[in-house]
Amino acid sequence: MVFEVPEVDITPYVAGGSAEERAAVAKAIDRACREVGFIQIVGHGIPDDVLAGFTGALDAFFGLELEAKKAYRTPPKVNRGYAPPKTESLSLSLGVEAASRMNDFFEAFNVGDGASMYPELDLPEAIYNENVWPDSVPTFEPAVSAYYEEARRVARTMVEIFEDALEVPAGTLTGLTGHSLDVLRMNNYALPPGTVNLDGDLTGMGEHTDYGMVTVLWADRVAGLQVLDSSGTWHDVQPNPGALLINLGDVTARLTNEVWMSTLHRVKPPIVDGTIERRRSAAYFHDGDYDAVIAPLPSCVAEGEAPIYEPITVGEHIAAKLAGSRAGRLNATAVREAARVAASTA
Repeated sequence: MVFEVPEVDITPYVAGGSAEERAAVAKAIDRACREVGFIQIVGHGIPDDVLAGFTGALDAFFGLELEAKKAYRTPPKVNRGYAPPKTESLSLSLGVEAASRMNDFFEAFNVGDGASMYPELDLPEAIYNENVWPDSVPTFEPAVSAYYEEARRVARTMVEIFEDALEVPAGTLTGLTGHSLDVLRMNNYALPPGTVNLDGDLTGMGEHTDYGMVTVLWADRVAGLQVLDSSGTWHDVQPNPGALLINLGDVTARLTNEVWMSTLHRVKPPIVDGTIERRRSAAYFHDGDYDAVIAPLPSCVAEGEAPIYEPITVGEHIAAKLAGSRAGRLNATAVREAARVAASTA
């Protein structure tokens, strides 16, 4: 059987399609979520000029000298600002340590919803961090903010489709996202010559599952992203022209009692003629409200069987994952995901 990430046109949900058209989209999404956990979506409606401005802003920032970028670093507990190469290890978010003990070589910049966006809720600023914007690149904040709003719209549309696909009442999932912990992570995979010794163990981004409900991923059509299938084999994945990649996170896996899977993925460095080929990506993480309690939906638990997961808040779950990836502490709660990594083939 050939591994394939299915493509789904979500235009009926973006541009007001008929009930029949929307039902066909929901059915296709349900099948993709059950069988793969990754989806290619087209018809998302993000304007070309927004994408062009966004990618130009990424190039401008990541093209700065390393010391200039480091001015926008934040402490490990603050999921905002700049992260230099080799300062994070995504596999630790699953409680898995890389055999080489070398951290992931990507560099990143994070922005997200701060507590000031929800003044009426008195949200904890230690969780809803405020953004750090690089004033050295004047186009960065407006261009990134414009894309952020489009990616937010797509993420919320996907959750609406999820409700229809799972045949649960409206509000079952969207009701968990009123003040969602949303973060946009912009990644750059490139290293100056001589920074590291290139070998087969070099990791761009270690194997991991995403943390929340759904991820909206824009990426270059450059090799690197790999997805783990149900047999434990890794497959290369590239976005189709004009498509965004959608993948499920742990929160959705918990909600569906693993009827839908939070798929393991990683980035292996694209190496051409002994040098790393540059690759860019931007992942919009739509994670859910930090105080929302996540437990398997009754309709996803077979009669007479116990749920796989105990209830947990989104905030507790995200904190354990971030302590692994950003602070270097093994996440001892990700037993099921870690076992899948151990069982996978190289």
